[in-house]
Parts: sequence; structure tokens; C-alpha cells
Amino acid sequence: MDIKQLQTFLTASEMLSFTQTAQLLGYAQSSITAQIKSLEEELGVILFERLGKRITLTEGGKRLQQYAQKMLDLDMEMKKVVLNEQAQAVLKIGAQESQCVYRLPIILQQFQKSHPQVKIIFKPVHTTEIAKELLQSGNLDVAFITDVYKETPMLQRERLIQEQLVFISALTEGYEGENVFSLQELSKETMLLTESGCSYRNQLEIELQQEGVHPLQMIEFASIEAIKQCVMAGLGISFLPKMVVEKELENHRLKELTTSMNVADIFTDIAWHKNKHLSPYLADFIEIAMEWYKKF
Repeated sequence: MDIKQLQTFLTASEMLSFTQTAQLLGYAQSSITAQIKSLEEELGVILFERLGKRITLTEGGKRLQQYAQKMLDLDMEMKKVVLNEQAQAVLKIGAQESQCVYRLPIILQQFQKSHPQVKIIFKPVHTTEIAKELLQSGNLDVAFITDVYKETPMLQRERLIQEQLVFISALTEGYEGENVFSLQELSKETMLLTESGCSYRNQLEIELQQEGVHPLQMIEFASIEAIKQCVMAGLGISFLPKMVVEKELENHRLKELTTSMNVADIFTDIAWHKNKHLSPYLADFIEIAMEWYKKF
């Protein structure tokens, strides 16, 4: 049996006329008769007595009437709950702090104009491995992966942008341009770094290890803004994506240091599980993000 049959039965039980039931529900009378007959055959009980042109409920019909109403009420409740869940849809996004702070706000602003009902949750994603695990487990819907390129067969990935990484230091008196330094000079410097596990910190450490260079001291921060403030105060030098220090470089609050260090290229991709069902709002978010990254 299905909901349509139960609705037809309940209407007929109230109207006590297949003709009036057909007119009310917009069916042919033969369709009403066929639905009731199918229901009777499935239940193995006669639901209506046919007394000429009139019909009356049998005892079995009266018992079904109570349960049919409960089932229709439950069906309506279920639809309301599901629709409410859709109205309170959640979009779980993974990204590094640099993307969240310096690129995503304008993307989210445009997205929420079109989808104000969608709740957005951010989770930190520092590497390809973390993104892959969270996307495969369903704990993320979409991720911005900022890392060297690594094969991820289970993920659908779209290239967004290549990230430029730079060394920065406090602006010294009389500074008129870029400073050049060798990696060996890092042995005399304090390095202010992002948290362990961050993709571009990983690449820096790999290169330093290969060159046999050990900074005088390494201080770890949870916040890029804290790193910038400490560099400007002369506490040490740092290694960050250029996008996070562009304003400070333009305003001469920080200076860029040039070196011959050969760090692997870092890219930002947008990724989701290849078997992920793309809801309309998720597909729209991906499209908006890809359009904005073309402008960055």
C-alpha cells in the first residue's frame, strides 16, 4: 500500500461515495475503485459494503480508518521535519587560516546572499592528508587544500591558484628595496612559524633539513596575525603566503627578503569527494569560489 491509496481510502470513508471521492481528488471513478480494490486485496479484508450506489464502511474498514489517519499524519510530520532540515542546511568547509581570513569572506558574503538559510561551519585543514580524511569520512563537504600537489584518487579537485611564499622581516631604517639573504643566515635568526603540520611550514622545514640549516630559535604561533605583529616588532623573521602580508608590504610595515631557497610549488585547490551528492547550494558555493579565485 502507499500514501496515495490511504488518502483515497480516507476520503472515500468520509464521503461514502466513490463518485464524490473521484471528483474531490481529481481522479477517474475507475481509478478510485481500482485503488480501493488493490488495498482490499493487499490487506485481505473487505473495506466497503457496496449497496447499490451507496457504500458503507465494514468493521475492517473502520479499524483501518484509525490507522490510515495516523499514517497520513506521520507522513506529513516526516515531510515537515525533512523540509525543516533542508531549510537549516549545513555547509561544512575546510581551509587553512590564510584562506579563511584573506580570501573566503568575500566568497561567503556572495554565497549567503543567495542561500541565507545555510549554516556554515569551518574546520581547519592544513594538509592534503587531513582534507582527504575529513572529506572521505563526511566530516567536510568541501575543502580548500593549500599544499604541494599530491594524488588523491577519491577526491574531485579543481585548481584555483598558485600561492607565492615569501620571507618577511621588520622594516629597517633606510630600507629602499628587497633584501637578499642566504639560507645560512637563518642560523643567526629567530623564525616565527605557523603551527606544526601547516603545509608551507612543512616545505620550509624540508628545505632547511636538506640544506643542513638550523635557525637560532623557532617560535610557533597559532595565529598568522600574531606572527605579523611580532615580525613588525623585530622579534624575528617568518615564511608566509604573500597574500597575507601584501598590505603590510605595500604600506612598508614589513619587507620581503629574497633568497635562493627552492621550495616546492604550493597550490590552492578546491576539493570534494568524487561520490559526493552536490546539493544545489553546495554546487553554487563551488561555482562562486572558482569565479572569485580567478580574480585573486
